Amino acid sequence: MTKQSKRHNSIFLGKSVRGLLLGSAATLAFAGVAAPAYAQDAAEDDDSNVITVIARKQTETLQEVPVTVTAIGGETLENFQVNEIADVVSRVPALNVQVGGSGSGGQISLRGVGSSNISASFDSAVAFDFDGVQISTMRLVQAGFFDVEQIDVLKGPQSLFFGKSASAGVFAVRSANPTPDWEVGVKASQEFEENGTTVSGYISGPLSDALGIRIAAQYNNIEDYVDLAPGTAAFNPNGSFRTSRGLKNFVSRVTFQWDPFDNFNANLKLNYIRNENDGAIAHSDINCGPNGVADSVFLLSGGVVIPSNADCNDSDGLYHHVDGAQALVSGVPAGSAGEGRYENGIAFGETDIFFGRLKWDLDLSDYLTLSSVSGYLSMDAVDSDCFAYVGQFGSTPFGAGCSDPRNRIEQFTQELRVSSDFDGMFNFMVGAFYESREIDFDTSQQGVNIGLVAPDPITGSTFDWFKQHNTETEAVSFFGSVTLDLTDQLELSGGLRWTDEKKVNTITVPYVHAFLSAGPAFIDSGFFSGPIRFSDSNFSPEVTLRYQAADDINIYAAFKTGFKSGGIDNSALPSSSLLGFDDPDPAVRQATADALIYQSETGLGGEVGVKAQFADRSVTINTSLFYYVFDDLQVQNFDATTIQFQTFNASQLTSQGIDVEWAWITPVDGLSFSGAFAYTDAEFTAPFVTTSGEDINGRTAARAPKFAGNVAFDWSIPMSDAIQFGLNGNLQYSDSYFTNEDSLTDLRQDSYVSIDGSISVSDPDGAWKLALVGVNLTDEIWTNTSGGRPFLEPGVGDDLVVTQNRGRQVFVEASFKF
Repeated sequence: MTKQSKRHNSIFLGKSVRGLLLGSAATLAFAGVAAPAYAQDAAEDDDSNVITVIARKQTETLQEVPVTVTAIGGETLENFQVNEIADVVSRVPALNVQVGGSGSGGQISLRGVGSSNISASFDSAVAFDFDGVQISTMRLVQAGFFDVEQIDVLKGPQSLFFGKSASAGVFAVRSANPTPDWEVGVKASQEFEENGTTVSGYISGPLSDALGIRIAAQYNNIEDYVDLAPGTAAFNPNGSFRTSRGLKNFVSRVTFQWDPFDNFNANLKLNYIRNENDGAIAHSDINCGPNGVADSVFLLSGGVVIPSNADCNDSDGLYHHVDGAQALVSGVPAGSAGEGRYENGIAFGETDIFFGRLKWDLDLSDYLTLSSVSGYLSMDAVDSDCFAYVGQFGSTPFGAGCSDPRNRIEQFTQELRVSSDFDGMFNFMVGAFYESREIDFDTSQQGVNIGLVAPDPITGSTFDWFKQHNTETEAVSFFGSVTLDLTDQLELSGGLRWTDEKKVNTITVPYVHAFLSAGPAFIDSGFFSGPIRFSDSNFSPEVTLRYQAADDINIYAAFKTGFKSGGIDNSALPSSSLLGFDDPDPAVRQATADALIYQSETGLGGEVGVKAQFADRSVTINTSLFYYVFDDLQVQNFDATTIQFQTFNASQLTSQGIDVEWAWITPVDGLSFSGAFAYTDAEFTAPFVTTSGEDINGRTAARAPKFAGNVAFDWSIPMSDAIQFGLNGNLQYSDSYFTNEDSLTDLRQDSYVSIDGSISVSDPDGAWKLALVGVNLTDEIWTNTSGGRPFLEPGVGDDLVVTQNRGRQVFVEASFKF
């Protein structure tokens, strides 16, 4: 980690905790925490079949809330070793997650709607909600999690209650809270396919009658996270051949629950996450395209041609990530993240995340509650690698297109709500939201690889340039919703959110290789763009009608809108496209800035659903039909020939279909089945001319299989008073789908099936458990995204880079609770 990041981390506790406390202290003082206590009548339902979700900023049962939600409980997460966002895909058919990338760090989509995995400037179309705090950066796709109470996946636009960057849905994680009695839990597992070891534990209980605490931590070390193909020119720091790339994760959390008065409670969560990996490109393989040949790396107009070490087999789970060529990486520019570390060409990655959340609720009266949620995020991520992906001479690595991007985010959010609980037909919620966010995206890059000619004669640097992007964001929104119980069975609800967002971006280029800046195609060292500004505002209305046809049958219809803010592209390269900033004509300068701006993305549509339970709630069937139109899609493609990112708004996407979820608690003691089915028809419904020059109007969206589903079972069999035997299984199916949005002939992923399972013996009261767990037992490798491999010979090369999932994992685990 660099000196800057160490300083950044050292001030976290003082700054983040202070920010959380100050963010709500003024409101607390105004409201008066010492107000008279009012009686609470919230009786808990002890029916174990009742699942609660927080889909409208209040706790409601899954069966009553008029929203399409998939809820995954903590027990299921434990049974199948679910500890990262990508692991949830097997339980949510309409969900697609890709981990890795030098820009955003990942990609997540629902029902065919998502955001690019390239751009670090794009907000996620699927909002991340961590314990009630909305975080729009896709970098958190890489963050591990554990000790989770429940995951809720909300489908369709959710802008009224979750604000901007929830245009396609919400991925919500609720971590576990302190327990009323003292508990200690320890868990250890060994994974054999990737050679991974995981150790975790927690301690939870009351410090006093009013204060509870929970401390939890997990360490995960995977030696063979990415298996390298035999003969790949990659080395360890000691000079020995490297056969794999590893991954380490450390996740920790401290939670305080404070209930000093009958009318007031507060919950504080402090998280620290540390991720270390051996490079950014992870599970990225090479598809050899229609010509079936592993194309060479074509540099400097053919002056340098590097043989490819790819084997044209992109389904064997073996990868070809070579180290950087010494001629290209030996001189990292001063101030860049790889300085002093990347000169050996060995890729590395480090991410530090501090996240804090303070939530409190104050009953102002028997009928009114004031709620506050304050959030603070500090993230520092470095992901170095060579984005030619392949290239070696014999056993000598010759990776080109190397970069060392550093992404730093500091975000503070504050939400205040007043909600009512009147006895009559009318209830309401009003609130306000504020966000302040700063993103630094700095990187040294090689788009030309001019260092192969000679190092920079002035600095000695071998990289093409070092650029820095800074984006400051300030967003304010106000929202309100009303619920009217028209009859005992009929409920009408609706609301409106107004959002105003402003962004200011600057581009600084401290260094450009002298051989490049000497020509007309590149800017000079010391370039500064000045402020580039973007602002937008939006009204997001929502109306829902719910009818309770019977005690356990609810029918609903909803009209919804979504909003994902625009911004300023931070992938712009220091080529001639930026020269206009130095033009004396203000109109030229403004036109240059406007070319970097992409507009906001909006969604509009609705859904109709039925949530029903039968046979004493032993059978559950939830069905929803949806239709949404998304305009001004934010798109970023990469031109593999010109080595240029292209960011723009394009076309219109219409997503329609049906979601079905079901569950059956059988008459057999301890045996239950569940599953889900999704039919999605997501296609472009307006002219969309891509970077390939083709109009893909009418084509299916990427990562949108027509049919997808899963079937799962859980069986707990009492063997005696002291031993319980457990069987769990899940089968996932996905139809074929496009993996890119660039042409009518983009690569398609074939349909596939994957199977998870576990066998366990345990104490019936949960005191101990021994388990054998298998994830993706069929070892199915599928492609999430694809795009042209950089540095192809024009008119000849057609290799693709494909990002993929992890292969089979087999765990033996033991857990104990005291």
